[in-house]
Amino acid sequence: MKNEFNNLMTKRGWELLCRWTLILTIGLFLSCEKDILDLKPTEAYSNEAIWQDEALIEAYANYAYKTLPWGFQRLSYRIMPYANMTDESSSRGSLSTIGLINTGNQSPAFSGPMNVWTTNGRNYWDPISQANRFLVNIEVSPIEKQDFKDKLIGEMKALRAYSYFMLISHYGGVPLITTPFSLDDDFNVTRNSYDEVMSFVLTELDEAIEILPLVNEPAGRITKGAAMSMKSRALLYNASSLNNPENDQQKWQNAADAAKAVIDLNAYILADDYKNLFTEEGGYSTKEIIWGRPQNVDIEIETILERRLFPNGWAGYAGSHPLQNLVKHFETTNGLQPEDDPDFDPQNPYVNRDPRFYATILYDGAPFKERTVETFLPGGLDTADGINSPWNASETGYYYRKFIDEDVCGCSGDASGNSAPTWIYFRYAEVLLNYAEASYMVGDEATAREYINLVRSRPSVDMPDVTETGNALFERIVNERRIELVFEEHRFFDVRRWKIAEEVLTKPRLRMVINKDPATGDRTFTEEEFQPAGFNEWNYLAPIPQEVIDQNSEIQQNPGY
Repeated sequence: MKNEFNNLMTKRGWELLCRWTLILTIGLFLSCEKDILDLKPTEAYSNEAIWQDEALIEAYANYAYKTLPWGFQRLSYRIMPYANMTDESSSRGSLSTIGLINTGNQSPAFSGPMNVWTTNGRNYWDPISQANRFLVNIEVSPIEKQDFKDKLIGEMKALRAYSYFMLISHYGGVPLITTPFSLDDDFNVTRNSYDEVMSFVLTELDEAIEILPLVNEPAGRITKGAAMSMKSRALLYNASSLNNPENDQQKWQNAADAAKAVIDLNAYILADDYKNLFTEEGGYSTKEIIWGRPQNVDIEIETILERRLFPNGWAGYAGSHPLQNLVKHFETTNGLQPEDDPDFDPQNPYVNRDPRFYATILYDGAPFKERTVETFLPGGLDTADGINSPWNASETGYYYRKFIDEDVCGCSGDASGNSAPTWIYFRYAEVLLNYAEASYMVGDEATAREYINLVRSRPSVDMPDVTETGNALFERIVNERRIELVFEEHRFFDVRRWKIAEEVLTKPRLRMVINKDPATGDRTFTEEEFQPAGFNEWNYLAPIPQEVIDQNSEIQQNPGY
């Protein structure tokens, strides 16, 4: 049952945020109209109205949040694009688009959803630009409430730092722009180095941490803990092989210290119910989510999640489908990989698996709504043989379970047919795994095991403890992140920062084919190659879009493209 008070407060807060964003947008539009009619210049409206009014200042900050890319965002490449660009899942009928990325053939002319430089509505320069304007104007605002100003300054500094961190995680060094451009400025800027931008990110986060509150209403606002979690992830990436080829141990110690600082806040706990954590109900009530992006479908339909992920047997579009490459890495309840467990039966593959498997994947025979999922052939209701939209059937034998709410119908594109889960940017389990990994890398294996086992021991998971040492322990850390954080846009960056993408993203993409004997009802499970895969050494960094190079001769392309 929902925590009604938390649900009401966070939904109401997000409603107010959306309404003020709408008011600001309308206000800016009307100011342009007045400008056209020579009634009042746009610039006068901005300075005289926005920066002298607390509500409009906050609305301006809200709009900066709204420009930040997030995982449930609608894209032409179906849904869950970062999962589809790894060995987690596949996007239907996309070999000519996202398939170029999965075979290592992205280019300056096409990099699909990994283009976060110029993609309209999904790039990190928009929130940077908003934050830059905010931070310049708030300094000259006549508002006297310094606590109010400081809180928003902290939020915008952290938002800008996070955006720069995401840019360098894609491209390496990027131009470091911290003030708004004017018409007289030279727009031909050069790229700063990765280290220069990372140094800026860490400085900005430290400054934000000093002034941000630990609790910040409404839900979705950046807190002290959120900024500290950003620092934890940034330092972890900075210490990893891609960015730390010399394996500087101090960088790993810095990453460990940053993660431990979040833990020592004693502000967050692991949710008991892993499955519920990713639903609308869980997102409004758990203390595991450190920073997330709430939705409110009653105010604005930003995504039709169930409609896009439900199996076709329930009239869903099923735009993305989990791969067998992922499914085979869910451990058995004995704490072993299926291939290493003598009790595992490949012809009965979905029994006695890590409970997170059942919370993440809809598989043949999985209980869902009023029946079980049927991905067998011939005749399975959730295959192309079913009665609903054969073109919306899974191509891999699996559907998404994570994020969706089976209590809604998924049969429409409005609020009645879809839930509104929080998109999670940072949660406590990631911080624990960050600490485990960094501890391992500085030689503290006991601490690494302790914290990975904390994640595995939540009541709804309760998997056997990890006991390995040496490289085997690191492999367990790698797999734990893969399973615990699946579909949350971590795998794309993890395999790159560890520099293992040339190994894991070159393996063929697999599906499960299930044949059912019409006479006996017996099923036969066959793992088969589904799509080709490829990854080149230069693919560790994304190509800078060609239009950027064409517009600015000072921007140098990444090697290999």
